[in-house]
Amino acid sequence: MSNKPKGVIYIGITDNIEERVKEHKLKLYKRAFTARYNCDKLIYFEEFENVDEAIVRERQFKKWKRDWKVSLIEEMNPSWLDLSINWNMNFRKFRKE
Repeated sequence: MSNKPKGVIYIGITDNIEERVKEHKLKLYKRAFTARYNCDKLIYFEEFENVDEAIVRERQFKKWKRDWKVSLIEEMNPSWLDLSINWNMNFRKFRKE
Protein backbone atom coordinates (compact mmCIF):
# COMPACT_ATOMS: atom_id res chain seq x y z
CA MET A 1 0.00 0.00 0.00
CA SER A 2 1.14 3.55 -0.65
CA ASN A 3 -0.16 7.09 -0.44
CA LYS A 4 1.20 8.38 -3.78
CA PRO A 5 3.76 7.53 -6.46
CA LYS A 6 7.13 6.99 -4.80
CA GLY A 7 5.55 7.85 -1.47
CA VAL A 8 5.29 5.92 1.78
CA ILE A 9 5.32 2.13 1.34
CA TYR A 10 3.43 -0.21 3.68
CA ILE A 11 4.09 -3.95 3.51
CA GLY A 12 1.82 -6.54 5.09
CA ILE A 13 0.16 -9.90 4.60
CA THR A 14 -3.46 -10.98 4.68
CA ASP A 15 -5.63 -13.96 3.87
CA ASN A 16 -8.31 -11.71 2.33
CA ILE A 17 -6.84 -8.92 0.21
CA GLU A 18 -10.16 -7.32 -0.75
CA GLU A 19 -11.29 -6.93 2.86
CA ARG A 20 -7.86 -5.70 3.95
CA VAL A 21 -7.71 -3.11 1.17
CA LYS A 22 -11.17 -1.88 2.21
CA GLU A 23 -9.98 -1.54 5.80
CA HIS A 24 -7.04 0.58 4.64
CA LYS A 25 -9.19 2.73 2.35
CA LEU A 26 -11.77 3.31 5.08
CA LYS A 27 -9.04 3.93 7.67
CA LEU A 28 -10.86 1.51 9.91
CA TYR A 29 -8.01 1.46 12.41
CA LYS A 30 -7.36 5.17 12.97
CA ARG A 31 -4.02 4.73 14.73
CA ALA A 32 -2.64 2.23 12.22
CA PHE A 33 0.37 3.14 10.09
CA THR A 34 -1.69 3.14 6.88
CA ALA A 35 -4.29 5.49 8.35
CA ARG A 36 -1.71 7.90 9.76
CA TYR A 37 0.18 8.06 6.45
CA ASN A 38 -2.89 7.84 4.19
CA CYS A 39 -1.71 4.62 2.52
CA ASP A 40 -4.89 3.76 0.65
CA LYS A 41 -3.58 2.65 -2.76
CA LEU A 42 -2.74 -0.96 -3.54
CA ILE A 43 0.34 -0.62 -5.71
CA TYR A 44 1.81 -4.14 -5.59
CA PHE A 45 0.88 -7.58 -4.37
CA GLU A 46 1.91 -11.21 -4.60
CA GLU A 47 -0.20 -14.29 -3.98
CA PHE A 48 0.89 -17.39 -2.10
CA GLU A 49 -0.82 -20.71 -1.45
CA ASN A 50 1.16 -21.21 1.74
CA VAL A 51 1.01 -18.68 4.60
CA ASP A 52 4.55 -19.56 5.72
CA GLU A 53 5.90 -18.57 2.29
CA ALA A 54 4.01 -15.28 2.50
CA ILE A 55 5.50 -14.55 5.93
CA VAL A 56 9.02 -15.27 4.68
CA ARG A 57 8.47 -12.97 1.68
CA GLU A 58 7.07 -10.18 3.88
CA ARG A 59 10.08 -10.35 6.18
CA GLN A 60 12.37 -10.34 3.16
CA PHE A 61 10.71 -7.20 1.77
CA LYS A 62 10.92 -5.40 5.08
CA LYS A 63 14.69 -5.93 5.14
CA TRP A 64 15.20 -4.61 1.61
CA LYS A 65 16.50 -1.15 0.86
CA ARG A 66 13.85 1.28 -0.34
CA ASP A 67 15.39 1.46 -3.83
CA TRP A 68 14.97 -2.30 -4.24
CA LYS A 69 11.31 -2.09 -3.22
CA VAL A 70 10.66 0.78 -5.62
CA SER A 71 12.31 -1.16 -8.47
CA LEU A 72 10.17 -4.21 -7.78
CA ILE A 73 6.98 -2.13 -7.67
CA GLU A 74 7.86 -0.31 -10.87
CA GLU A 75 8.55 -3.57 -12.73
CA MET A 76 4.87 -4.46 -12.33
CA ASN A 77 3.28 -1.04 -11.85
CA PRO A 78 5.49 1.74 -13.28
CA SER A 79 2.87 4.47 -12.69
CA TRP A 80 2.06 3.37 -9.14
CA LEU A 81 -1.61 3.08 -10.06
CA ASP A 82 -4.07 1.80 -7.45
CA LEU A 83 -4.50 -1.81 -8.57
CA SER A 84 -7.75 -2.10 -6.62
CA ILE A 85 -9.41 0.85 -8.37
CA ASN A 86 -11.67 -1.33 -10.53
CA TRP A 87 -12.48 -3.90 -7.88
CA ASN A 88 -16.17 -4.05 -7.09
CA MET A 89 -15.84 -3.54 -3.34
CA ASN A 90 -18.90 -3.10 -1.17
CA PHE A 91 -17.87 -0.43 1.33
CA ARG A 92 -21.11 -0.78 3.30
CA LYS A 93 -20.08 -4.20 4.52
CA PHE A 94 -16.72 -4.90 6.01
CA ARG A 95 -15.26 -7.37 8.43
CA LYS A 96 -13.84 -5.92 11.65
CA GLU A 97 -11.22 -8.18 13.19
